[in-house]
Amino acid sequence: MAEDFSVVVLASDLGIDARPFLTRTDEVDEQENWHDCPQYLGDDEDFSDLDLLQFFTLQGLDKSGHRIFRIVGKYFPARAVSAERLKKYIFQKISNQCPEGPFCLVYMHSTVQKDDNSPGITILRWIYEDLPSDIKDRLQVVYFIHPGLRSRLVIATLGRLLLSGGCRLYWKIKYVSRLQYLWDEIKKGQVEIPEFVNNHDNVLEHRPLTDYGIEPDPFHLSEVQSSSLSLNRYENRWVS
Repeated sequence: MAEDFSVVVLASDLGIDARPFLTRTDEVDEQENWHDCPQYLGDDEDFSDLDLLQFFTLQGLDKSGHRIFRIVGKYFPARAVSAERLKKYIFQKISNQCPEGPFCLVYMHSTVQKDDNSPGITILRWIYEDLPSDIKDRLQVVYFIHPGLRSRLVIATLGRLLLSGGCRLYWKIKYVSRLQYLWDEIKKGQVEIPEFVNNHDNVLEHRPLTDYGIEPDPFHLSEVQSSSLSLNRYENRWVS
């Protein structure tokens, strides 16, 4: 006895994708039975070299009880690490060290050089979107320390376009211009602050225009004795 069959006639000018109608039901069910996890879940790649850099480490808790992942931008060698390897490393660290519960990121942007330490906003968006949905939901807030004028402008323009909407990372960023404001969210001692970050914070405190990319007196000329004093010393001689 012949098997039952059906005929579906579609007009060629309707702009309808006919593939769902032509695919067998069991094949569709098999394709839809997927799991929300990256292909590198079981990857045993060695990341000991990146661990030595200490640019992405698990620390204590913020005042809301969220685990803290500290990111030190200056420690990240953007030129030497590919985006794919960075993505694998971040996923492995979160999965192994903080497999459940909410967490936050404390990103220290102090003295970061764009070409040397920054992977770029498009790569960050790509990494975030490729993470499993449960990890993205568990990320509560990103504390952005010492953002600077350029990073603020980039995030306010490109960031609003690339990190909002389905990405949702844009709305989790919280700027922290001084370390004293970080202690409103995190108790001292819960996150280790490198010495150069403290030094940079002191510079910003005494030279607030540096926040806007303006370096007043970069050569410390204010410490040099004014030449007008020496000129006045001989002014009476010239008059006589």
